[in-house]
Amino acid sequence: MTNTDDFGFGTQIRKSPYFDATVRWGAKAFSVYNHMYIPRDFGDPEQNFWNLVNDAILCDVAVERQVEITGPDAGKFVQLLTPRNLSNLAVGQCKYILITNADGGVLNDPILLRLGENRYWISLADSDILLWAQGVAIYSGLNVKIGEPDVSPLQLQGPKSGEVMKALFGESIMDLRYYWLREINLDGIPLIVSRTGWSSELGYELYLCDSAQGDALWEKIMEVGTPLGLKPGHTSSIRRIEGGMLSYHADMDIMTNPYELGMDRLVDLEMEADFIGKDALQVIHQNGVSRKQVGLVIDGQNFKGPNTTFWKVKKDNNIVGKVTSAVYSPRLNQNIALAMVSVDVSEVGTIFDIEIQSEILQARVVEKPFFDPRKRITVAA
Repeated sequence: MTNTDDFGFGTQIRKSPYFDATVRWGAKAFSVYNHMYIPRDFGDPEQNFWNLVNDAILCDVAVERQVEITGPDAGKFVQLLTPRNLSNLAVGQCKYILITNADGGVLNDPILLRLGENRYWISLADSDILLWAQGVAIYSGLNVKIGEPDVSPLQLQGPKSGEVMKALFGESIMDLRYYWLREINLDGIPLIVSRTGWSSELGYELYLCDSAQGDALWEKIMEVGTPLGLKPGHTSSIRRIEGGMLSYHADMDIMTNPYELGMDRLVDLEMEADFIGKDALQVIHQNGVSRKQVGLVIDGQNFKGPNTTFWKVKKDNNIVGKVTSAVYSPRLNQNIALAMVSVDVSEVGTIFDIEIQSEILQARVVEKPFFDPRKRITVAA
Protein backbone atom coordinates (compact mmCIF):
# COMPACT_ATOMS: atom_id res chain seq x y z
CA MET A 1 0.00 0.00 0.00
CA THR A 2 1.25 3.50 -0.82
CA ASN A 3 1.99 5.70 2.18
CA THR A 4 0.18 9.03 2.01
CA ASP A 5 3.36 10.72 3.25
CA ASP A 6 4.96 9.77 -0.09
CA PHE A 7 3.15 12.78 -1.60
CA GLY A 8 4.15 16.16 -0.29
CA PHE A 9 5.37 19.67 -1.00
CA GLY A 10 4.90 20.88 2.56
CA THR A 11 1.97 22.16 4.56
CA GLN A 12 1.33 25.07 2.19
CA ILE A 13 -0.40 22.67 -0.23
CA ARG A 14 -3.65 21.51 1.33
CA LYS A 15 -4.98 17.95 1.26
CA SER A 16 -8.64 17.26 0.61
CA PRO A 17 -10.87 15.30 3.00
CA TYR A 18 -10.68 12.45 0.47
CA PHE A 19 -6.89 12.42 0.09
CA ASP A 20 -6.17 9.29 2.14
CA ALA A 21 -9.10 7.45 0.53
CA THR A 22 -7.90 8.21 -3.00
CA VAL A 23 -4.44 6.84 -2.16
CA ARG A 24 -6.00 3.69 -0.71
CA TRP A 25 -8.02 3.29 -3.91
CA GLY A 26 -5.02 3.60 -6.20
CA ALA A 27 -4.11 7.25 -6.79
CA LYS A 28 -0.49 7.22 -7.95
CA ALA A 29 0.23 10.88 -8.69
CA PHE A 30 -1.15 14.32 -7.90
CA SER A 31 -0.89 17.84 -9.23
CA VAL A 32 -1.76 21.15 -7.56
CA TYR A 33 -4.93 23.14 -8.26
CA ASN A 34 -6.22 26.02 -6.14
CA HIS A 35 -3.37 25.39 -3.68
CA MET A 36 -4.54 21.80 -3.09
CA TYR A 37 -3.57 18.33 -4.25
CA ILE A 38 -5.76 16.77 -6.94
CA PRO A 39 -5.39 13.13 -8.05
CA ARG A 40 -4.22 12.89 -11.67
CA ASP A 41 -3.27 9.24 -12.04
CA PHE A 42 -5.22 6.08 -11.26
CA GLY A 43 -3.32 4.05 -13.85
CA ASP A 44 -3.90 4.13 -17.60
CA PRO A 45 -5.61 7.46 -18.56
CA GLU A 46 -7.20 5.78 -21.57
CA GLN A 47 -8.80 3.18 -19.29
CA ASN A 48 -9.97 6.00 -17.02
CA PHE A 49 -11.64 7.53 -20.10
CA TRP A 50 -13.41 4.28 -20.97
CA ASN A 51 -14.49 3.83 -17.33
CA LEU A 52 -16.04 7.30 -17.54
CA VAL A 53 -17.86 6.95 -20.85
CA ASN A 54 -19.01 3.32 -20.38
CA ASP A 55 -19.67 3.09 -16.64
CA ALA A 56 -18.93 5.71 -13.96
CA ILE A 57 -16.03 7.19 -12.04
CA LEU A 58 -15.72 8.95 -8.68
CA CYS A 59 -13.33 11.93 -8.67
CA ASP A 60 -11.93 13.96 -5.79
CA VAL A 61 -12.50 17.57 -6.89
CA ALA A 62 -12.31 19.22 -3.47
CA VAL A 63 -9.95 21.64 -5.26
CA GLU A 64 -13.14 23.28 -6.57
CA ARG A 65 -13.15 25.69 -3.66
CA GLN A 66 -16.34 27.54 -2.83
CA VAL A 67 -16.64 31.28 -2.37
CA GLU A 68 -19.77 31.83 -0.29
CA ILE A 69 -21.58 35.14 -0.66
CA THR A 70 -24.34 35.98 1.79
CA GLY A 71 -26.14 39.09 3.01
CA PRO A 72 -28.98 41.40 1.91
CA ASP A 73 -27.11 42.49 -1.24
CA ALA A 74 -25.73 39.06 -2.20
CA GLY A 75 -27.66 38.90 -5.49
CA LYS A 76 -26.56 42.36 -6.59
CA PHE A 77 -22.97 41.57 -5.69
CA VAL A 78 -22.84 38.28 -7.60
CA GLN A 79 -24.25 40.05 -10.67
CA LEU A 80 -21.49 42.64 -10.34
CA LEU A 81 -18.90 39.88 -10.78
CA THR A 82 -20.23 38.34 -14.01
CA PRO A 83 -21.45 39.46 -17.45
CA ARG A 84 -24.04 36.66 -17.51
CA ASN A 85 -27.57 37.85 -16.77
CA LEU A 86 -28.64 36.28 -13.46
CA SER A 87 -32.09 37.86 -13.24
CA ASN A 88 -33.78 34.50 -13.85
CA LEU A 89 -31.54 32.43 -11.54
CA ALA A 90 -33.88 30.65 -9.14
CA VAL A 91 -33.13 29.35 -5.67
CA GLY A 92 -31.91 25.78 -6.20
CA GLN A 93 -30.49 26.48 -9.66
CA CYS A 94 -26.90 26.52 -10.98
CA LYS A 95 -25.36 28.43 -13.88
CA TYR A 96 -22.03 28.33 -15.68
CA ILE A 97 -20.62 31.86 -15.55
CA LEU A 98 -17.53 33.86 -16.40
CA ILE A 99 -15.94 36.28 -13.95
CA THR A 100 -14.31 39.21 -15.74
CA ASN A 101 -12.01 42.06 -14.78
CA ALA A 102 -12.26 45.72 -15.82
CA ASP A 103 -10.58 44.95 -19.17
CA GLY A 104 -13.05 42.15 -19.96
CA GLY A 105 -10.44 39.47 -19.26
CA VAL A 106 -11.58 36.14 -17.82
CA LEU A 107 -10.55 35.59 -14.19
CA ASN A 108 -12.42 32.32 -13.70
CA ASP A 109 -15.18 30.19 -15.26
CA PRO A 110 -16.98 28.70 -12.27
CA ILE A 111 -20.36 27.16 -11.59
CA LEU A 112 -22.62 29.47 -9.61
CA LEU A 113 -25.04 27.82 -7.18
CA ARG A 114 -27.93 29.68 -5.58
CA LEU A 115 -28.68 27.93 -2.30
CA GLY A 116 -31.04 30.49 -0.80
CA GLU A 117 -32.60 33.89 -1.30
CA ASN A 118 -29.38 35.60 -0.22
CA ARG A 119 -26.88 32.73 -0.30
CA TYR A 120 -24.63 31.82 -3.24
CA TRP A 121 -21.62 29.59 -3.85
CA ILE A 122 -19.09 30.18 -6.61
CA SER A 123 -17.55 26.77 -7.35
CA LEU A 124 -14.13 27.71 -8.68
CA ALA A 125 -11.79 26.83 -11.46
CA ASP A 126 -8.08 27.36 -10.74
CA SER A 127 -7.69 30.98 -9.58
CA ASP A 128 -7.99 33.05 -6.40
CA ILE A 129 -11.50 34.50 -6.70
CA LEU A 130 -11.97 34.58 -2.92
CA LEU A 131 -9.39 37.38 -2.77
CA TRP A 132 -10.88 39.13 -5.82
CA ALA A 133 -14.40 39.02 -4.38
CA GLN A 134 -13.29 40.28 -0.97
CA GLY A 135 -11.44 43.15 -2.65
CA VAL A 136 -14.40 44.09 -4.83
CA ALA A 137 -16.71 43.97 -1.80
CA ILE A 138 -14.70 46.59 0.07
CA TYR A 139 -15.44 49.23 -2.56
CA SER A 140 -18.85 48.01 -3.75
CA GLY A 141 -20.93 49.70 -1.08
CA LEU A 142 -22.99 46.50 -0.86
CA ASN A 143 -23.94 44.65 2.32
CA VAL A 144 -22.39 41.21 1.83
CA LYS A 145 -20.28 38.70 3.70
CA ILE A 146 -17.71 36.67 1.75
CA GLY A 147 -15.78 33.62 2.87
CA GLU A 148 -14.71 30.06 2.08
CA PRO A 149 -17.02 27.52 3.74
CA ASP A 150 -16.11 23.98 4.79
CA VAL A 151 -17.27 22.46 1.49
CA SER A 152 -15.50 19.77 -0.54
CA PRO A 153 -17.04 18.42 -3.77
CA LEU A 154 -16.81 14.98 -5.30
CA GLN A 155 -17.75 14.29 -8.91
CA LEU A 156 -19.71 11.15 -9.75
CA GLN A 157 -19.72 11.04 -13.56
CA GLY A 158 -20.64 8.62 -16.33
CA PRO A 159 -23.71 6.86 -17.77
CA LYS A 160 -24.13 4.68 -14.66
CA SER A 161 -23.84 7.60 -12.23
CA GLY A 162 -27.64 7.81 -12.04
CA GLU A 163 -27.86 4.18 -10.91
CA VAL A 164 -25.29 4.84 -8.19
CA MET A 165 -27.15 7.96 -7.07
CA LYS A 166 -30.43 6.01 -6.91
CA ALA A 167 -28.74 3.33 -4.80
CA LEU A 168 -27.45 6.03 -2.45
CA PHE A 169 -30.44 8.35 -2.21
CA GLY A 170 -33.46 6.47 -3.52
CA GLU A 171 -35.73 6.96 -6.51
CA SER A 172 -36.52 10.60 -5.66
CA ILE A 173 -33.04 11.75 -6.80
CA MET A 174 -33.94 10.85 -10.38
CA ASP A 175 -36.06 13.99 -10.82
CA LEU A 176 -33.09 16.30 -10.10
CA ARG A 177 -32.81 18.36 -13.28
CA TYR A 178 -29.68 19.35 -15.18
CA TYR A 179 -28.01 22.35 -13.48
CA TRP A 180 -30.21 22.20 -10.37
CA LEU A 181 -29.24 21.35 -6.79
CA ARG A 182 -30.73 19.76 -3.71
CA GLU A 183 -29.79 19.64 -0.01
CA ILE A 184 -29.60 16.05 1.22
CA ASN A 185 -28.48 14.31 4.41
CA LEU A 186 -26.94 10.91 3.71
CA ASP A 187 -26.86 8.87 6.93
CA GLY A 188 -25.83 11.94 8.91
CA ILE A 189 -23.48 13.31 6.22
CA PRO A 190 -24.62 16.80 5.12
CA LEU A 191 -24.51 17.33 1.33
CA ILE A 192 -25.53 19.64 -1.44
CA VAL A 193 -26.04 17.55 -4.59
CA SER A 194 -26.15 19.08 -8.09
CA ARG A 195 -26.51 17.63 -11.58
CA THR A 196 -23.33 19.17 -12.88
CA GLY A 197 -19.76 18.08 -13.61
CA TRP A 198 -16.62 18.60 -15.68
CA SER A 199 -16.95 15.57 -17.94
CA SER A 200 -19.54 16.16 -20.72
CA GLU A 201 -21.24 12.98 -19.44
CA LEU A 202 -24.28 12.43 -17.26
CA GLY A 203 -23.04 13.33 -13.81
CA TYR A 204 -23.51 14.69 -10.34
CA GLU A 205 -21.46 16.70 -7.86
CA LEU A 206 -21.72 15.95 -4.16
CA TYR A 207 -20.67 18.94 -2.06
CA LEU A 208 -19.67 17.64 1.36
CA CYS A 209 -20.41 20.21 4.09
CA ASP A 210 -18.39 18.55 6.88
CA SER A 211 -14.77 17.76 6.01
CA ALA A 212 -14.47 15.39 8.98
CA GLN A 213 -16.69 12.94 7.09
CA GLY A 214 -14.73 12.87 3.82
CA ASP A 215 -13.36 9.39 4.28
CA ALA A 216 -16.74 7.99 5.29
CA LEU A 217 -18.47 9.57 2.28
CA TRP A 218 -15.92 8.23 -0.21
CA GLU A 219 -16.13 4.70 1.18
CA LYS A 220 -19.93 4.76 1.30
CA ILE A 221 -20.16 5.77 -2.37
CA MET A 222 -17.61 3.17 -3.48
CA GLU A 223 -19.30 0.44 -1.44
CA VAL A 224 -22.64 1.10 -3.11
CA GLY A 225 -21.19 1.89 -6.54
CA THR A 226 -18.59 -0.84 -7.08
CA PRO A 227 -21.17 -3.57 -7.83
CA LEU A 228 -22.71 -1.17 -10.38
CA GLY A 229 -19.41 -0.63 -12.22
CA LEU A 230 -18.13 2.47 -10.40
CA LYS A 231 -14.34 2.98 -10.43
CA PRO A 232 -12.14 5.54 -8.67
CA GLY A 233 -10.84 8.00 -11.22
CA HIS A 234 -9.69 11.45 -12.16
CA THR A 235 -11.05 14.17 -14.41
CA SER A 236 -10.46 13.06 -18.00
CA SER A 237 -8.50 15.35 -20.32
CA ILE A 238 -9.64 13.18 -23.24
CA ARG A 239 -13.35 13.57 -22.51
CA ARG A 240 -13.26 17.24 -21.59
CA ILE A 241 -11.41 18.14 -24.83
CA GLU A 242 -13.83 15.97 -26.83
CA GLY A 243 -16.61 18.01 -25.25
CA GLY A 244 -14.89 21.34 -25.85
CA MET A 245 -14.73 22.03 -22.10
CA LEU A 246 -12.16 24.66 -21.16
CA SER A 247 -9.39 24.52 -18.59
CA TYR A 248 -8.41 27.78 -16.93
CA HIS A 249 -4.73 28.78 -17.41
CA ALA A 250 -4.62 26.48 -20.47
CA ASP A 251 -7.43 27.48 -22.83
CA MET A 252 -8.02 30.92 -21.33
CA ASP A 253 -6.56 33.32 -18.81
CA ILE A 254 -6.76 36.93 -17.67
CA MET A 255 -5.75 38.09 -21.17
CA THR A 256 -8.62 36.20 -22.85
CA ASN A 257 -12.07 37.70 -23.33
CA PRO A 258 -15.41 35.86 -23.72
CA TYR A 259 -15.81 36.76 -27.40
CA GLU A 260 -12.50 35.11 -28.31
CA LEU A 261 -13.85 31.93 -26.71
CA GLY A 262 -17.14 32.08 -28.61
CA MET A 263 -18.97 32.58 -25.31
CA ASP A 264 -21.13 35.49 -26.41
CA ARG A 265 -24.14 33.81 -24.76
CA LEU A 266 -22.56 34.41 -21.36
CA VAL A 267 -22.38 38.19 -21.89
CA ASP A 268 -25.49 40.40 -21.70
CA LEU A 269 -24.54 43.96 -22.59
CA GLU A 270 -28.20 44.99 -22.75
CA MET A 271 -29.16 44.21 -19.17
CA GLU A 272 -29.72 47.15 -16.87
CA ALA A 273 -27.47 45.78 -14.13
CA ASP A 274 -23.83 46.82 -14.15
CA PHE A 275 -20.96 44.37 -13.97
CA ILE A 276 -17.17 44.61 -13.88
CA GLY A 277 -15.85 44.77 -17.44
CA LYS A 278 -19.08 45.96 -19.06
CA ASP A 279 -17.55 49.02 -20.74
CA ALA A 280 -14.56 47.05 -22.03
CA LEU A 281 -16.71 44.23 -23.36
CA GLN A 282 -18.95 46.73 -25.17
CA VAL A 283 -15.89 48.08 -26.99
CA ILE A 284 -14.65 44.58 -27.81
CA HIS A 285 -18.09 43.61 -29.08
CA GLN A 286 -18.22 46.69 -31.33
CA ASN A 287 -14.68 46.37 -32.68
CA GLY A 288 -14.54 42.58 -32.98
CA VAL A 289 -11.73 40.27 -31.91
CA SER A 290 -8.35 39.61 -33.48
CA ARG A 291 -8.17 35.94 -32.46
CA LYS A 292 -10.56 33.08 -31.91
CA GLN A 293 -10.60 29.68 -30.27
CA VAL A 294 -10.97 26.76 -32.70
CA GLY A 295 -10.97 22.99 -32.72
CA LEU A 296 -8.21 21.14 -34.54
CA VAL A 297 -7.59 17.62 -35.77
CA ILE A 298 -3.83 17.00 -35.91
CA ASP A 299 -2.20 14.37 -38.13
CA GLY A 300 0.64 12.10 -37.09
CA GLN A 301 1.13 9.34 -34.55
CA ASN A 302 -1.23 9.14 -31.59
CA PHE A 303 -0.21 11.56 -28.83
CA LYS A 304 1.07 9.74 -25.75
CA GLY A 305 -0.53 12.26 -23.39
CA PRO A 306 -1.81 15.82 -23.21
CA ASN A 307 0.52 18.64 -24.23
CA THR A 308 2.57 20.23 -21.46
CA THR A 309 3.59 23.33 -23.44
CA PHE A 310 1.79 25.61 -25.87
CA TRP A 311 2.56 24.50 -29.42
CA LYS A 312 3.08 27.07 -32.18
CA VAL A 313 0.44 27.20 -34.91
CA LYS A 314 1.87 28.32 -38.29
CA LYS A 315 0.31 29.35 -41.57
CA ASP A 316 2.58 30.04 -44.56
CA ASN A 317 5.50 29.85 -42.13
CA ASN A 318 4.07 32.65 -39.95
CA ILE A 319 3.05 32.07 -36.34
CA VAL A 320 -0.73 32.65 -36.17
CA GLY A 321 -1.57 31.15 -32.80
CA LYS A 322 -0.99 28.39 -30.26
CA VAL A 323 -2.40 25.00 -29.36
CA THR A 324 -3.68 25.23 -25.78
CA SER A 325 -4.96 21.67 -25.11
CA ALA A 326 -4.25 18.55 -27.16
CA VAL A 327 -4.85 14.84 -26.63
CA TYR A 328 -5.44 11.60 -28.52
CA SER A 329 -9.07 10.46 -28.46
CA PRO A 330 -9.30 6.64 -28.66
CA ARG A 331 -13.01 6.88 -29.41
CA LEU A 332 -12.53 9.24 -32.38
CA ASN A 333 -9.16 7.69 -33.28
CA GLN A 334 -7.77 11.19 -33.82
CA ASN A 335 -5.45 13.69 -32.22
CA ILE A 336 -7.76 16.56 -31.21
CA ALA A 337 -6.93 19.98 -29.84
CA LEU A 338 -8.19 23.39 -28.83
CA ALA A 339 -6.21 26.33 -30.19
CA MET A 340 -6.29 30.12 -30.18
CA VAL A 341 -5.56 31.50 -33.67
CA SER A 342 -5.83 34.73 -35.65
CA VAL A 343 -9.45 35.31 -36.58
CA ASP A 344 -8.63 35.70 -40.30
CA VAL A 345 -7.45 32.06 -40.44
CA SER A 346 -10.07 30.55 -38.14
CA GLU A 347 -12.51 29.16 -40.71
CA VAL A 348 -13.41 25.46 -40.65
CA GLY A 349 -11.19 23.60 -43.11
CA THR A 350 -8.16 25.88 -42.72
CA ILE A 351 -4.88 23.93 -42.78
CA PHE A 352 -2.06 24.71 -40.35
CA ASP A 353 1.39 23.46 -39.44
CA ILE A 354 1.85 22.65 -35.76
CA GLU A 355 5.38 22.93 -34.40
CA ILE A 356 6.02 20.33 -31.68
CA GLN A 357 9.64 20.57 -30.60
CA SER A 358 11.54 19.81 -33.83
CA GLU A 359 8.60 18.11 -35.56
CA ILE A 360 6.03 19.73 -37.87
CA LEU A 361 2.56 18.15 -38.06
CA GLN A 362 -0.37 19.18 -40.23
CA ALA A 363 -3.68 20.18 -38.68
CA ARG A 364 -7.05 21.42 -39.90
CA VAL A 365 -9.80 23.43 -38.24
CA VAL A 366 -12.98 21.47 -37.46
CA GLU A 367 -16.23 22.17 -35.65
CA LYS A 368 -16.17 21.85 -31.87
CA PRO A 369 -17.17 20.18 -29.62
CA PHE A 370 -15.69 17.10 -31.23
CA PHE A 371 -18.28 14.73 -29.74
CA ASP A 372 -21.96 15.16 -28.80
CA PRO A 373 -22.09 18.83 -29.87
CA ARG A 374 -25.71 19.25 -28.74
CA LYS A 375 -24.90 18.00 -25.21
CA ARG A 376 -27.58 15.32 -25.44
CA ILE A 377 -25.66 13.06 -23.04
CA THR A 378 -25.48 15.53 -20.17
CA VAL A 379 -28.98 16.95 -20.56
CA ALA A 380 -30.73 13.58 -21.04
CA ALA A 381 -32.06 11.32 -18.29
